Amino acid sequence: PVTVLVNNAGILSYGAVDVAAEADLRRVLDVNLVGPFLGIQAVVPSMRREGGGSIVNISSAAGLVGMASLGAYSSSKWGLRGLTKSAALDLGRDGIRVNSIHPGGVRTPMAAGADPSAFAVYAIPRIGEPEEIAAAVAYLASDDASFVTGAELAVDGGMVLGTLPPAG
Repeated sequence: PVTVLVNNAGILSYGAVDVAAEADLRRVLDVNLVGPFLGIQAVVPSMRREGGGSIVNISSAAGLVGMASLGAYSSSKWGLRGLTKSAALDLGRDGIRVNSIHPGGVRTPMAAGADPSAFAVYAIPRIGEPEEIAAAVAYLASDDASFVTGAELAVDGGMVLGTLPPAG
């Protein structure tokens, strides 16, 4: 039986909203939002039979703040944030918790080639490691988070806090 689902698909498409192709928007929405929607639908019957479960949606810091040239990606991750909250309300009485994690830059293929100075403005001035996201997932999937649902956990080194003032 399935009692934990981690929706961790994500693709990017760069382009300002005034020039981005509709096909790119739809492709990003299909992977980043429709995929998790269908994943939730697929596991809910098993979780109900088992008396509950945990769904963790991997959103993004771009689902908490706007980002230039990432309109499709940001829209999909804001949508996943809304889906998380709606699903938490729909499924909570069945003992199914639904939460979202919002990573900042993480050392993955998606961040390959990123300029290291981009992370220098974080409150914790470095790129995140996959293990740090995994630890947050493990917490939300565990019984330690048995009273947590509909939550948004930014695991982003302070990225969404804004940039730091110059030192000195």
